[in-house]
Amino acid sequence: MRPLLIASVFGLVASAATPLAQAQDPTVSLLQRLSDAPGPPGAEDAVRAIMVSELKPVATAPVRFDGMGSAIFELGSTGPSIMIDAHMDELGGMVRRIAPNGQLSMQMLGGWLDQALVDQRWIILGSKGPIHAVTGIRDIHVITPAERTAVIPRDSIFLDIGARNPAEAAAMGIEPGDPVVPDSPFVELNGSGNYLGKAWDDRIGCAVLVQAMQRLARLPHPNHLFFVATTQEEIGLRGARTAANLVHPDLGLAIEGGIANDGGGRQEETQAHVGAGPGIFLYDSSAIPNRKLVRFVRDTAKAEGIPLQLDLVQGYGDDSAEIQDSGIGAPTLNFVVPVRYTHAHNGVVNRADFDRTVTLMVDLLQRLDAKTVAAIRDFAPQ
Repeated sequence: MRPLLIASVFGLVASAATPLAQAQDPTVSLLQRLSDAPGPPGAEDAVRAIMVSELKPVATAPVRFDGMGSAIFELGSTGPSIMIDAHMDELGGMVRRIAPNGQLSMQMLGGWLDQALVDQRWIILGSKGPIHAVTGIRDIHVITPAERTAVIPRDSIFLDIGARNPAEAAAMGIEPGDPVVPDSPFVELNGSGNYLGKAWDDRIGCAVLVQAMQRLARLPHPNHLFFVATTQEEIGLRGARTAANLVHPDLGLAIEGGIANDGGGRQEETQAHVGAGPGIFLYDSSAIPNRKLVRFVRDTAKAEGIPLQLDLVQGYGDDSAEIQDSGIGAPTLNFVVPVRYTHAHNGVVNRADFDRTVTLMVDLLQRLDAKTVAAIRDFAPQ
């Protein structure tokens, strides 16, 4: 896609969101801009522009980009190399084909549930600007009794943009390969301190990355820090792989959107709750963290009075897996801000969880030093 076009589309999409009185709060403004920005895998331009505008002024070295589009921001130049990672991309799709009736088929990008796709609003990033679309649904007055309770498979879903034929769709600036994102503007949920929006997986991590780096730029720390905003995590952790190969970290910390068990799910599915503080993963399907690093984080959180949720989740992968495998191997751990309703149009995060995650990340990066990192990396029998 054309970066200038996507950046301009981001401006139009973000301006369509409901104005907030809280917009004077820089944290709310940052969260809103990141959540509203369009950024499906391979088209993260608008998110990358926000990250560069926020972090380039405090970086101590020129911003670098790997060949996948991940952005690398540095603080300091001596001490252990520590990679702090969050991914910019969100679940989305791309236009596959234009049908004779003007409707569009869509290639899904990322782990969507079929039941989350029907009767939803979307924005297509076309060559002439944003195009609003809806995934239609069969009318209840005509479907069969069996269809009323069936999940509609994604291959039967089409985007309706109002076009009556391929020529009208083309005139709107639509062609195969155009990125598609959910149309779900940011809003605070009724003064609750909970924020509703799209793409918290992983824009909430991007926001932690921004505020932790901005705070550490004013504080002493004993490390060479690499704050990395990666691409294409949702389709295979691709950006983290190339970024880690560029950074060569001694230790890696990933920041993600967690999975909140606030809706009555089985306890074994996930243990985290929105509003109960940041979390760490002791296991997921892609990585097992370094046990010494886990202990260091738990001790730090306890010393600082920060509640820490522990979780083990199946069916979940994150960038720490690629950092862990880079070079000759690096100790890693995945941090999460709990999110309700990930991988859907609308998710919910909690402000206190976010603030505590930023504070924990800053405390950790100030406490880590060459001796501590060496001890975490030491596997020699005692």
